[in-house]
Amino acid sequence: MAVPMARSEKKYADIQIARRTFNVVGAHCGGEVCDVIVGGVLNVPGKTIFGKMMHFWKKADRLRNSLMNEPRGSSSMCVNLVLPPCNLEADAGFIIMEHEEYPPMSGANTMLRVQGRQSNICGVSKRSGFVYGLDLDINVPGFDTPVKADIAWGGMWYALVDASSAGLQIKTENGKELVDIGERLKRAIQTQTSPPLSPYAPDAQQTAVNTVAVFPGRLDRSPCGTGTCARLAVLHKRGQLAVGGSFRHRSVIGTEFVRTVKSEAKVGDYDAIIPVVKGTAWIKAFKQVILHPTDPFPEGFRAGDKWHVS
Repeated sequence: MAVPMARSEKKYADIQIARRTFNVVGAHCGGEVCDVIVGGVLNVPGKTIFGKMMHFWKKADRLRNSLMNEPRGSSSMCVNLVLPPCNLEADAGFIIMEHEEYPPMSGANTMLRVQGRQSNICGVSKRSGFVYGLDLDINVPGFDTPVKADIAWGGMWYALVDASSAGLQIKTENGKELVDIGERLKRAIQTQTSPPLSPYAPDAQQTAVNTVAVFPGRLDRSPCGTGTCARLAVLHKRGQLAVGGSFRHRSVIGTEFVRTVKSEAKVGDYDAIIPVVKGTAWIKAFKQVILHPTDPFPEGFRAGDKWHVS
């Protein structure tokens, strides 16, 4: 005789037959969601973390899609995977996952400082930042005159544009317009400039408000670590920030990163800087994410209302 299971027993049975279960620490840095996978993924082939990242990108991208797409993820988040270190001097290795790519660097996803039982004041020393061009004229659809842009590397390529030149203020209520113009700027800059590929295969009272338009058509909630590094490189190139000088970068929601020019460097033919960034990060959840074998969306989905495609 078959005996129906109680509701709690059914739930337990579902968990037992789940195809995959991931242990995730939910976190945010300056308001940007940066979840961290700490269990459920075995180590993968690769002699370096970069090699392991390429393995995921070319052969195991389903993990990124599963955890970042709906219904398990959202359009406003990043995910990080902690792995055993490849460098004996490192405590751990980690791979950054974003909706469009596996970025080579991210400030918001990287910062951590452990002090006793509390980890919220964070810092990271990053690789070189440098300027590709200043005051470049960019022809943007919808604008009668060219828009001035500075292009700099801070872990990724950034175009820095004065929002007032586009008739905007950086406020949350202007989010839709900021994203729209940001996407148009990105497309125009990609066709009108040719910065090289990734080069790696003021004082503390100075403050500026910024926002970064990122895929899939949204604003970075944090001040953006790599974007702040690019801004720092521009300020140093213009002679507005010396070695040892610091700069506060404030996000669209009011959170701040403090950047300092640690030293000068060289990247190929480009004059560069070594920056240090500090901000705040908080743990917000401990959770298990489950991929059930009968789930019709093992890699999730993207609906056009939240997932803008440029």
